[in-house]
Amino acid sequence: MILLLGIWLFVSPWAMGYPGDSPPAVNAFITGAIMTALAIFDLYKTYLWAVLVNIVVGAWVAASPWLVDVVGDRAMSASMLIVGLATLILGLWEMRTDPDLLQQWAGT
Repeated sequence: MILLLGIWLFVSPWAMGYPGDSPPAVNAFITGAIMTALAIFDLYKTYLWAVLVNIVVGAWVAASPWLVDVVGDRAMSASMLIVGLATLILGLWEMRTDPDLLQQWAGT
């Protein structure tokens, strides 16, 4: 699911008509690429550090409508908020339910 969220985040500036060099677009490109890369990596093997990075990126994306000043654009703000919160929730859920991550967290 995070893979799809990352892909959407990456293409959302084009879908919503933002210039590629605008701060909201650059933010979406970078964070979407990180989320997508980590999600692809997670399909191969799950690492605690990768899930933690996705959680941090999700929190950033959720807060970024206010940080990159797109609050006036309801569609882009909602997109960033929903993607960020979903990524954050999915990452926390994965940390709580994945046996490999539980073992990594415990250090065994």
